Amino acid sequence: MGNGKASNEELKGSKLFDVSHVTALVTGGGTGIGLMITQALVANGAKVYITSRRDEVLKKTDELYDSGPGQIIPLQGDVSDKDDVKRLYDELCQKEPKGIQLLVNNAGIARDDNTKFSSAGQPNMEDPQSISDHFLKSPPDSWADTFKTNVTGVFYMSMTFLPLLAKGGSVTPGYSSQVINVSSISGYMKGSSNGQFAYASSKAAATHLGRMLATTFMGTKVRVNTIAPGVFPSEMTTGSSDSDNKSEIKSEMSNPAGRPGKDTDMAATVLFLAGPGGVFYNEQVLYPDGGNTLSQPAARA
Repeated sequence: MGNGKASNEELKGSKLFDVSHVTALVTGGGTGIGLMITQALVANGAKVYITSRRDEVLKKTDELYDSGPGQIIPLQGDVSDKDDVKRLYDELCQKEPKGIQLLVNNAGIARDDNTKFSSAGQPNMEDPQSISDHFLKSPPDSWADTFKTNVTGVFYMSMTFLPLLAKGGSVTPGYSSQVINVSSISGYMKGSSNGQFAYASSKAAATHLGRMLATTFMGTKVRVNTIAPGVFPSEMTTGSSDSDNKSEIKSEMSNPAGRPGKDTDMAATVLFLAGPGGVFYNEQVLYPDGGNTLSQPAARA
């Protein structure tokens, strides 16, 4: 297939989206979108290391979803802690001396409880004092914590794991390693994302960080792409997980699709990027959002 001409056999979905040659690390891989990504990779043959600050979450995900044909390996760790990121890297270097092919920076937090409309109500949007009073309830710690995980954590994970990704990129001919950052359409919405200034600002920063990383990594052949999802069921959007480490959204959605994202929507997105069919994609942003950015003022670019 060196000349770009492919047989029918080579164009089968089972070939284009095959990840059986992939060893991946998914941060926040025990619940929510991270679990959807982990499941999709494992169901299609990948070996997936998953991290979380909570060991019990990792153990439960391992028990419930490590049914192959790939494999789940839990690694407790905190992506917002630079030293812990280095410890994770050293551990992976021992376990995977030939390198890894995929880093999914999915771990993220939201700390806008004091101002988000669903929990704190909505100010009078025509009254300057009402708007000011409402949003000044956002404490500096919320901003610092949110950016530390959602932006700084992505930076340190990507930079730290770059040598291991570059090493893993040469294992399979015609394939190249990749960082996938899970951002959010909140980073594109021109409104306040229902009162979540810190979270939405951090996701705009995370998306742009992905562009910078892609440019910086060009000479290493490690690619960087971004998934910017709309609303998917997770602990962030629903507040909790069920006994299967998954969440459920029962409310109607205002997006054109009329529903939240499903496991299958996220699975298809990550398999498209991570399989051999996705190797021509670099510095791209994918928006599995049900058309959400059509129905609200947004700046997609």
